Amino acid sequence: MFHVFKAFPNNIQALRDINIHIRKGEFVFLVGPTGAGKTTFLKLIYRGMLPTKGQVIVDGVNLARLKPSLIPYLRREIGIVFQDFKLLYDRNVFENVAFSLRVVGTKNSIIKKEVNDTLNLIGLSHKKNANPHRLSGGEQQKLCIARAVISHPMILLTDEPTGNLDPETSWEIMQLLFKINIWGTTVIMASHDKLMVDRAQKRVVRIENGQVTSDTLKGIYSKSC
Repeated sequence: MFHVFKAFPNNIQALRDINIHIRKGEFVFLVGPTGAGKTTFLKLIYRGMLPTKGQVIVDGVNLARLKPSLIPYLRREIGIVFQDFKLLYDRNVFENVAFSLRVVGTKNSIIKKEVNDTLNLIGLSHKKNANPHRLSGGEQQKLCIARAVISHPMILLTDEPTGNLDPETSWEIMQLLFKINIWGTTVIMASHDKLMVDRAQKRVVRIENGQVTSDTLKGIYSKSC
């Protein structure tokens, strides 16, 4: 991001002059108080919104110049894990993970292999026929992650993925995210959990009042964002 500003109606300044560069394959925590601008930051990366001013560049592409017809292709390269799960409760675990592949017309044989491989990765293969309602909170979050990474995205955005989980389950989710990161996916995670962030020992970017107030790896340039 280069000199990014984001304003909302009533002159609410969500982000103010953000300059940050994230390397491909990096793991970055976004920290800061509620309302600091972390979620807005994430939305700009997947073009959920456009900046009021400045440039958001993902994999060399200025998102403000991206044609609307190309936005779905961008989002296939970006996995997103929401705070509120957004699971499909009328479908089982397998079909929740398979959904994005079916939408783009992937062959059934490929869907079966990819979904089974992903469920094995996250440790939910034994629950593939279960309804999401029957999963624990940690299992539902794992399912969200599985759905987000099924297409092998270059970037994974996670917004407070451990916010409602106990410490043990939270760390289990973190280990899963570390594994995904090691395989080459850039992970950007918004979090309020200071103990977990400190334990992870990854890059930490702090946002307060819409501005970056600290960055443990200042000055790093990247192709990813």
